[in-house]
Amino acid sequence: MLDGIDFEPVFFAPFVSSVMTVDAGWADHNGHLHAAFYSLLFDRAVDEAVFLVGLGPHLVESRSASFVTMEAHQRFQRELRAGQEVRATLRLINYDDKRMHLFQELHHAREGWIASTYEQIAQHVEAGTRRVVPFPDEVLERLALMKAAHGALPVPEGLGRPVNMPIRLS
Repeated sequence: MLDGIDFEPVFFAPFVSSVMTVDAGWADHNGHLHAAFYSLLFDRAVDEAVFLVGLGPHLVESRSASFVTMEAHQRFQRELRAGQEVRATLRLINYDDKRMHLFQELHHAREGWIASTYEQIAQHVEAGTRRVVPFPDEVLERLALMKAAHGALPVPEGLGRPVNMPIRLS
């Protein structure tokens, strides 16, 4: 048993979140989902996925540790509107003893098209001091299982893509 998890998780490739609904209060002045709330949806999916490896908000108090995003790159590919249902897929691209490299896609839940992608590096930290610390051994074991399952998938389109706008010489 790992921090309240009394089952051995199955790591589907990729991880697929529960259905989430775009809240009407999240719309911007154009009637589309405000950019900040795409990140909220991705964060909720991460919380679901990392529960399987023994991480997540439910463990901050008992373990006195958490993880924080250190770098992220988000791409917006199609607009979302209030009331639409979405699911996020998540892939563990890589990890080491203190960090995770994740890649997510936000899909329309019924039609399957991709609205946004989100790539991030997250570090494991002590909750109080925010000092970077290694993952516990049991978390590393589960990260290895997740990586093995996700590593069998093809490289996702856009992985490692830099933020770039070609310079035009006139």
